[in-house]
Amino acid sequence: MKVGVVSDTHGLLRPEVIPALAGVEHILHLGDVGDPAILKSLEKVAPVTAIRGNIDRSGPCSRLPETEVLLLEGHYIYMLHDVHTLHLDPAAAKFGAVLFGHSHKPEIRRHKGVLYFNPGSCGPRRFELPVTIGMLMLQADVNPEAQIIHLGLS
Repeated sequence: MKVGVVSDTHGLLRPEVIPALAGVEHILHLGDVGDPAILKSLEKVAPVTAIRGNIDRSGPCSRLPETEVLLLEGHYIYMLHDVHTLHLDPAAAKFGAVLFGHSHKPEIRRHKGVLYFNPGSCGPRRFELPVTIGMLMLQADVNPEAQIIHLGLS
């Protein structure tokens, strides 16, 4: 299963994002949506699961959950916006992956057998950080794999 992972759109859905998500079966938005129209646009590509971020304080996005747990292809996926607010042991909870945003910095690492994945930001550029989305590849009985997709914006 190929899952698109986006974060920190901050009200901007760049035109490069939708074509980069072609062929995904599900899209996960890791918060700081900024505009509910972004979720509606993403839903035209694939089903969307979204959580709220620290800027989603009012309006429809404020009603999104703070965290989410999904079971996809036999893997429990934990979604939260800021990994520094993680108050559980993902390995003990048997999560295959922890997905987060907030920092705008793309990151892929493993700890105690759990994939930690930040797709970076595909919204307004922050500092000199790249504009990126992520792909999560899930297959039963195989560890989740992640990939950072650079949208090639200068």
